[in-house]
Amino acid sequence: MLREHFDVLIIGAGLSGIGAAYHLQRDCPSKSYAILEGRENLGGTWDLFRYPGIRSDSDMYTLGYAFKPWTAQKAIADGPDILAYLHETANENQITKNIHFQHQVKSAAWSSKDSQWTLQVARRDGLEIAEYTCNFLFLCGGYYQYAAGYTPDFPGLDDFKGQVVHPQKWTNNIDYKDKKVVVIGSGATAVTLVPEMAKTAAHVTMLQRSPTYMLSRPAIDAFANRLRKVLPAKLAYDIVRWRNVLLTMFMFDRSKKSPERMKKYLINQIKKRMGKDYDVDTHFTPGYGPWDQRLCLVPDDDFFDALKNNSADIVTDHIDTFTATGITLKSGRQLEADMVVTATGLALEVFNGIALSVDGVAVEPAKTYMYKGMMYSDIPNMAVSFGYTNASWTLRSDLTCAYVCRLLKHMDATATRQCTPRLNDPSMGESAWFNLSSGYVQRAKGKLPKQGDKDPWMAPQNYLLDIKNLKFGKVDDGTMVFTAPTN
Repeated sequence: MLREHFDVLIIGAGLSGIGAAYHLQRDCPSKSYAILEGRENLGGTWDLFRYPGIRSDSDMYTLGYAFKPWTAQKAIADGPDILAYLHETANENQITKNIHFQHQVKSAAWSSKDSQWTLQVARRDGLEIAEYTCNFLFLCGGYYQYAAGYTPDFPGLDDFKGQVVHPQKWTNNIDYKDKKVVVIGSGATAVTLVPEMAKTAAHVTMLQRSPTYMLSRPAIDAFANRLRKVLPAKLAYDIVRWRNVLLTMFMFDRSKKSPERMKKYLINQIKKRMGKDYDVDTHFTPGYGPWDQRLCLVPDDDFFDALKNNSADIVTDHIDTFTATGITLKSGRQLEADMVVTATGLALEVFNGIALSVDGVAVEPAKTYMYKGMMYSDIPNMAVSFGYTNASWTLRSDLTCAYVCRLLKHMDATATRQCTPRLNDPSMGESAWFNLSSGYVQRAKGKLPKQGDKDPWMAPQNYLLDIKNLKFGKVDDGTMVFTAPTN
């Protein structure tokens, strides 16, 4: 059996994993590390998802890394351009050579006696098992299962004679030209798919149970492109990045403090685009408040244009049953379809799907509390890279990586080898890890870690507060316990 040891093992070679490797190389150059990636390619989400129109739902000035300016014309970028950006980042910084592809981590066991993790890893489609050990484990594999997305148990689905595909399983040979397509869902994936498929399909219907808040903005940021012509790329990037951060924070703050006013603003913007005769109340007015779920971004009005030119439409109803030729709705209406795309969400996953144990005791995620939104109570020497629910993923990922490096350097400086968040406050209350009402969050509620109701056991979902806490706050804060090996 292959056995290898590293100071740090990073799980996942996507947006978070590549960022983690960069920070380790820059801030902790003496540390050895490797990235264990279960798939054959780097890129994570941006390599996995291949459905038509795949793009970012955040601007690339905040979804891009703080250390690498985004210089392409489009601020709302296509999937292939984002993947190219990740490849470029990995190659420029000689990170690719440290990625171990087709290495799927099955379990990780912590030993306090040895101050290290032991990982069982299936290599090359499970044909062999390898053992890796490390002093620090950094989970950067995202928050959803890569094996499959979520598809409800629709009545009569087996009777349908057409093609059914989940966007997470999209392949290049799927043909929808001149076909009647029903896209089930109303989230970011559906809103991306509909206008792109409508270009060549006979017709596309988005079937939703309830509407989603949508916000339109240009795919190209003209200000950013002009600024880059007169300023150095990094300075121009930083200015636009901060502008977008502050604008997003302002919108989120208004959404929470004045939800009715923000709701009216968002709905009025759609009414202006769709015209007075369109039934915006039925198809675009959610029953929840703004930012109780993520807003859907619509670049260049493409979704609204598809509706207005009648290449697509929205049906707001519930499914009664599938039939051989389509879908029967609760209202009795029949939707004919040659193809159904189930844009029905993700299957959330904790600990990147890895079975964890500490000193021989299996870890139950739902019994743990999250420390600073990145570590877990009573689990030593492990962090997770997790983004914002109300802003770009990478904003928080960058801060998490920098904090992990601070933590590692503190242990070196104090000659300690173990760092463990300990919850010793009996008055600590509980709150949900996610502050979203989205379906994929609610489905996984029973297996998610908890948050407390005060620092450092709750993540504020606020970039400015996280800069204060993670970049400048004390590492040895009285909650994080540092110890030397026990042997």
